[in-house]
Amino acid sequence: MALLDDLKWRYATKKMNGQMVPQEKLDYILEAARLAPSSSGLQQYKILVTSDKALLEKIKGIAYHQNQITDCSHLLIWAAWDGYSEERVTNVFNNMMDARNLPHETMDAYKNSLLSLYAPLGQEWQAHHAAKQSYISFAMAIAAAAEQKVDATPIEGFIPEKLDELLNLKGTGFRSTVILPIGYREEENDWLVNMKKFRLPKEEFITEITINDAADI
Repeated sequence: MALLDDLKWRYATKKMNGQMVPQEKLDYILEAARLAPSSSGLQQYKILVTSDKALLEKIKGIAYHQNQITDCSHLLIWAAWDGYSEERVTNVFNNMMDARNLPHETMDAYKNSLLSLYAPLGQEWQAHHAAKQSYISFAMAIAAAAEQKVDATPIEGFIPEKLDELLNLKGTGFRSTVILPIGYREEENDWLVNMKKFRLPKEEFITEITINDAADI
């Protein structure tokens, strides 16, 4: 029940006070994000972390001047693969097999099946698929922050192409997907802090289905 209580406590903080998150809490949040599941275990993303005020000011301009970006303690930026190449997938599987003390060829059949499935779908589909994996890690970080009583504000409102240019991501095989300012709420200046949390009622959000609800195809 503790996790549910933490999720009830959190909200998309609108005003942060600039207080720094202790390193051990930041490390905990990042470790939760690192341990997140991903499709085929490829971990098709990485996290860039900054607390540099000059850089945050530049990112704020790319993110429609949302003040959490400059008022936060740290900004976490997820960047996902821009596609699936044989070299990239092979490298991950080889590292995985090394960690498990297994021959590299152990995953060859699965790897080749994966690449043959993804290749015809095109690079944009692949980039979108990789981006979706980053959101799983993103959600884990949000939950871990709540557990640590650290505020976090999920943000998609930025111009990815400009952020990629600013962070020198172009040509690296990565694209920015989503960002997360973390820090502490400034209660006296946050209009949302005392608002009642709203979510759809359970009976509207969850529907149990059986084969009788499926289409006849």
